Amino acid sequence: MPTPVATIPLVHVIDGDSLNVRQESGDISIRLTGLDAVEYRQDCGRPDGTRWACGREARTALASLAGRGPLRCELAARDAYHRRLAECRTLPFPDGVDLGAEMVRQGWAVATGDAYMVEEAEAQARRRGIWQGSFVQPAEWRATHERPATAIKPPPDA
Repeated sequence: MPTPVATIPLVHVIDGDSLNVRQESGDISIRLTGLDAVEYRQDCGRPDGTRWACGREARTALASLAGRGPLRCELAARDAYHRRLAECRTLPFPDGVDLGAEMVRQGWAVATGDAYMVEEAEAQARRRGIWQGSFVQPAEWRATHERPATAIKPPPDA
């Protein structure tokens, strides 16, 4: 069965790897696949020891990349938070920006599989984004910090 592909308007960027888009059935949450971005409330260390709001900057970076949409997304299954897993690109397709690849390349996320390993190596080598200093892996950070109750909102079709 082929992966559903949709051209959908962007509604809101939630954090560095999650966004809301609009479909005919209503707004849906999407989690970009192949990466794990620092969480919105997460901070990182600079080489001089100061802390900075890397999670907020990751969200700003994704918002800048996505622009006002629309996006072309290959939709997959849902995750534990009822978000649709997807690979999304800006238009025009197929030459638009792969949002996941660019977030990893800019250093706002770590690769979670082979798809974006080259982009992660480039970000590390050039000390971009979170790679400029110290940070806790996003999965480890989530394990020690509660998720805000308002963040979990099942979609209307769940």
